[in-house]
Amino acid sequence: MTARFFRLLVCQLLLVFACASAQAAEGIEITRAGIEASDDGYRLAANYAFELPPGLEQAVMHGIPLHFTTEIELTRPRWWWTDDKAVSKRRTVRLHYDLLTRQYTVQVISGPQQSGGLQQSYQTLDEALLSIRRPSRWLIASKGELKPGEVYNVTLRMFMDRDYLQKPLQVDAFNNADLRLASHKKTFTYRAE
Repeated sequence: MTARFFRLLVCQLLLVFACASAQAAEGIEITRAGIEASDDGYRLAANYAFELPPGLEQAVMHGIPLHFTTEIELTRPRWWWTDDKAVSKRRTVRLHYDLLTRQYTVQVISGPQQSGGLQQSYQTLDEALLSIRRPSRWLIASKGELKPGEVYNVTLRMFMDRDYLQKPLQVDAFNNADLRLASHKKTFTYRAE
């Protein structure tokens, strides 16, 4: 019980340090965003630019996982009613450092408190972050979900997901605006093929 309390106290101190240094962080920038038609459907091709503040790097080095969630929504404008929501998807990626193997893992997970999906190991934090900044093409809709020739408004954003933090850390993150590593919403249009 004492070791667990000490670890929790160290984690909270690391997050306080992260809050102090997060002021220098610019947030997440979406540098590329587009939708590509493929044989199996429509895929998101996106790149992101961001740096982890030193406090968050230290938190990762002490075994605290960070989660990055990407949200995308495609709506079809209608003049006679509210916009038709065609696609609304979320994808979360977990960044974790294993203290025993001294490797970083990046894993696509399906939802809160669930694991599964693709997992890749990396030797350095830079390599792991590169895989998050430049993810593989994500299937966001099957062929039948979008109507060919129709124009869709696309809204995309990425953020560090605080819902996955341990409960005591969620309180610290919720109360401190400097810890919110997130992008602005990027909007563009896409004509379905």
